[in-house]
Amino acid sequence: MATMTVAKAINEGLRATLNNNAKSLLMGEDIGALGGVYRVTDGLLKDFGPDRVVDSPLAESGIVGTAIGLALRGYRPVCEIQFDGFVFPAFNQITTQLAKMHFRSSGKLTVPVVIRIPYGGGIGSIEHHSESPEALFAHTAGLRIITPSNAHDAYWMIQQAVECTDPVIFFEPKRRYWLKGEVDTENPGPASDPFKAHVLREGSDATIVAYGPLVPVALAAAAAAAEDGHSIEVIDLRSISPIDFDTVEASVRKTGRLIVAHEAPTFGGIGGEIAARISERAFLHLEAPVIRVGGFHMPYPVAKVEEDYLPDIDKILEALDRSLAY
Repeated sequence: MATMTVAKAINEGLRATLNNNAKSLLMGEDIGALGGVYRVTDGLLKDFGPDRVVDSPLAESGIVGTAIGLALRGYRPVCEIQFDGFVFPAFNQITTQLAKMHFRSSGKLTVPVVIRIPYGGGIGSIEHHSESPEALFAHTAGLRIITPSNAHDAYWMIQQAVECTDPVIFFEPKRRYWLKGEVDTENPGPASDPFKAHVLREGSDATIVAYGPLVPVALAAAAAAAEDGHSIEVIDLRSISPIDFDTVEASVRKTGRLIVAHEAPTFGGIGGEIAARISERAFLHLEAPVIRVGGFHMPYPVAKVEEDYLPDIDKILEALDRSLAY
């Protein structure tokens, strides 16, 4: 076991990938000499050289387009998009080329590209640096989308993403980069399947589903609710596409109540899909409507008021109170 931050765990996971797979390489803006804006790739250029840790021009469409070509030639490229709001120049490449290449070729071609995207707010930054665009990509068939919430998952999930033959978007919760945790670098344990949700806290009165940056908030809300005598189950979704509905449904059949929390706006968000599916699959077990907690349907605000925008413990507890009142 080793104690690492989430950022260091991703760094070590990338290091293991570069060591274990000679066809893997990293591409992105300032990821080499600088080590990335958040230093997630720090030290990798020195150890693996400029042919495998490639500082790219400031052109996200070029990064992803080049990665597609490399993948078609047998490589395993890992792209970094410097900030969530910078991904949109590459949106066409991702959604009309990368996501569809396997289907378009009747399964003859694979494009094992990983796209790393730091996402979410809480860092006091400006617009285009704090967005949560995961629902835009989850709507596109052909992409797998995962997001870790802790260091152990971060270490293993980035390696599993590179091993996957499908394109994977790896959303990194940037405000959790400095969150420390224990990492077993020898055994992934329950993290062996990156597309399966984890029950992090058992409970019987209600279920909270969260992913990425809001998982620690959901756990803190469950701990606060326990002080009032409520037993709350917390699920870390981990995979946004595909979604492990079986784990969520099993929990809801037990608790009868579901709150889904994410930083992205509730309108058109992942929470809406979960609410619809669980309402279809476990309607007779629900004691209350599924309640969503998320950001407002508006552009991400300026830093001085972002704490009013972001879902917090109080907002989740208020949703729990409403659910338990039915």
